[in-house]
Amino acid sequence: MFNPSQHDVRRFFCEAYRKHRHHEVLTPIEAIARDWIMQHPEYQDDLGDVEQALAADYSVERGQTNPFLHLSMHLSITEQISIDQPPGIRAAFQMLAQRRGSEHDAHHEIMECLGQMIWNAQRSGVPPDGAAYIENIRRRAQG
Repeated sequence: MFNPSQHDVRRFFCEAYRKHRHHEVLTPIEAIARDWIMQHPEYQDDLGDVEQALAADYSVERGQTNPFLHLSMHLSITEQISIDQPPGIRAAFQMLAQRRGSEHDAHHEIMECLGQMIWNAQRSGVPPDGAAYIENIRRRAQG
């Protein structure tokens, strides 16, 4: 199983952004990352210098959004939707996107659900509950 380090993730996003800026060929996953980077121009300064990105501290105490975590969650949710895993996420996403009028806004709401599922699993010491995750997204889509 692929288990990238924090630095691996940061290098990946910086490299995808660098390739984009230099009009180089992107891998399919880099192209998806680039698309999310383009939807978050506020992160582009963070991605422009790999050494600065590797050294940056996005701890909760500093009160800054971690652009690498945010973009990683977009990638994860994109992959979940593309393969409908956990089952039902594609339909729940489509309902939420329609209700919000924006796929991007729906992604951000799903991020909250994903974060909650991970937090619950870590707190209780049990595997993530995919069914509860999907149900949380569906509730948001219904109102």
